[in-house]
Amino acid sequence: MRYLFGADGRAALQSFISQSTLYAFDLDGTLAPIVDDPAGITIPDGVRHSLAQLDSLAPVAIITGRARNDALTHLGFTPRYLVGNHGAEGLPGSRDGGDLIIHDRVASWERQLEELLPPEICSSVLVENKGGSLSLHFRHASCHDDVHAAMLEAIDRLVPPPRRVGGKFVENLVPQNAPHKGDALLCIMKHLECRRAVFVGDDETDEDVFRMADDSIFGIRIGKDCGSAAGMYILSQIEIEQLLDEIVTTLLK
Repeated sequence: MRYLFGADGRAALQSFISQSTLYAFDLDGTLAPIVDDPAGITIPDGVRHSLAQLDSLAPVAIITGRARNDALTHLGFTPRYLVGNHGAEGLPGSRDGGDLIIHDRVASWERQLEELLPPEICSSVLVENKGGSLSLHFRHASCHDDVHAAMLEAIDRLVPPPRRVGGKFVENLVPQNAPHKGDALLCIMKHLECRRAVFVGDDETDEDVFRMADDSIFGIRIGKDCGSAAGMYILSQIEIEQLLDEIVTTLLK
């Protein structure tokens, strides 16, 4: 991985910046800092202002694990594209409200987990049904390793088996056949007839984009992680405003 704000990184980014490029971002941990309570995230004012300005200059997409309606309450503006549930909700050309079969499957997993997770584990896990996916948060558990192990054991017994995508003190469960973030990004690019995209994300769910290793996609990860397939990184979420400002400044020239 190369640091984006080094000389080589900046030059590579500049070669991607144009009004015809799609600029796509994860939400939690990328546009907004991670917080203990997922309901309490806040996008810093500077980031929100720069993001809205970018959206007025070029196509912007937010591709998040949150449900679309939930994400919209935190964004403070409506981007051109807002895709929720890790890529499964809000794709161009898809039905509003998502796939009822997927929703039923997720609800079934939630019911199964009520039986599969021991009571002492249930009290340490926040189960979040997002309609198109299920998230099991264990940040507040007193012993993360023990709770995580019990969660994984229960997840392995779910029928039908989900696709499991890890995150920061969270396990995300999505249907095996549901589109992921990489699929979503390609779908929007095709819809817009965009030849290039910049995508910024911070955790395992965003690796579905980075692992595509597509030369038309400029991948940037929040935080250096040698196990990531992203080509570039910035040091922390704090630098996202600098990234947005650099893109906007270049587009305004």
